[in-house]
Amino acid sequence: MNQAAILLVDDEESIIGLIKTVLYKEGFTDIDSAGTGEAAILACQSKVYDLIVLDVMLPGRSGIEICPFLRQTTNAPVLFLSARVSDFDKLTGFAVGGDDYMTKPFNPLELVARIRSQLRRYLGRVGGPEPVQDNAPHKQPSPVNAGQQRQPFEHNLRYDFGRFQVDEAAGELRVEGEVVACPALVFQLLLFFCKHPNRLFTKSELYERVWGEGALSDDNTVMVHIHRIRERIELEPANPVFLVNVRGLGYKLVQHSGRDKEQA
Repeated sequence: MNQAAILLVDDEESIIGLIKTVLYKEGFTDIDSAGTGEAAILACQSKVYDLIVLDVMLPGRSGIEICPFLRQTTNAPVLFLSARVSDFDKLTGFAVGGDDYMTKPFNPLELVARIRSQLRRYLGRVGGPEPVQDNAPHKQPSPVNAGQQRQPFEHNLRYDFGRFQVDEAAGELRVEGEVVACPALVFQLLLFFCKHPNRLFTKSELYERVWGEGALSDDNTVMVHIHRIRERIELEPANPVFLVNVRGLGYKLVQHSGRDKEQA
């Protein structure tokens, strides 16, 4: 994990210096920085990063504005840093592709804990930064399926819910036959639901199971990611028939069958 490539994006050199110092002390070695959104986009186009710490208030285009552009080149977790503390600002950060959100001033050790939590989940899914050695000729795996290439496709790696399918091996979501872009944590949460169809989970259970041990529970985070899943898989996101809420209890992914499946 300590070999992970991390990009810090902030126009305050003191913040960059503080985060670098703490990360170096924690054993991280591959740390780059950028002072503007444009520089961050260029950095992600020239190098593969495993995590991005992104300030919201940047000169020129803000972190919120550039995040969708970063998502065109990377599925790495994006952790927003911001002096803005309202729920609306946090929800906006998640809505544009962020995976976590911390407010300034922040505890550097908490930031490191969140970075480790995101890396543990992300590198665990993609198989880590080291390439898989294999003497047989094959195509170089993409980041989203590198960790799955040796697993047989038959072993429940594809989940079919009629209107949509989730291919774990390929890291793909298909809705009505079309591949739909899906940020890393949104895909991971959907995949978790697919592996446990018709089972009810509370928001705290989802956070613990998907975001990982040590993650700080945040109901808003779960709700935003639920909404982002519904935007992709539901015909009418405001009236979901797949990812449903059981009031006061939690959420479950309903696996329809027969005629019900066709109607869904």
